[in-house]
Amino acid sequence: MNQAPDALQSAFERRYALEHELGRGGMATVFLAHDLKHDRPVALKVLRPELAAMLGPTRFQREILLAARLQHPHILPMFDSGEDGGILWYAMPYVAGHSLSTRLATGELLSIAETVGILRDVADALPMRTRTESSTAM
Repeated sequence: MNQAPDALQSAFERRYALEHELGRGGMATVFLAHDLKHDRPVALKVLRPELAAMLGPTRFQREILLAARLQHPHILPMFDSGEDGGILWYAMPYVAGHSLSTRLATGELLSIAETVGILRDVADALPMRTRTESSTAM
């Protein structure tokens, strides 16, 4: 099932085979794609063209640089990034399943243990500032 626009498909034809849209946010659309070189599924985040034209690519490029530097067991690594045919994008591992927001939207409550586990994982992934950094920032 290919629901990706033709312009995107042709921009990635040698690198990724786009399968379908996974979701969209304020700046970008995320597609499920197949990494042709490494024979694996990836989540391909693509800057929306209308935003690139209106706002420029700077903010999305900062997001790419930040995501590339993150290294933690609870944060997905970036596989690749680039610009093809004027389209800015980056690729990350595809993780099958539903997002937390999707689960919460169903009205199903999380158990206390699940909530604590999620919060612990999120807090563990947040960067820590040393006491010296905190005191000099004041």
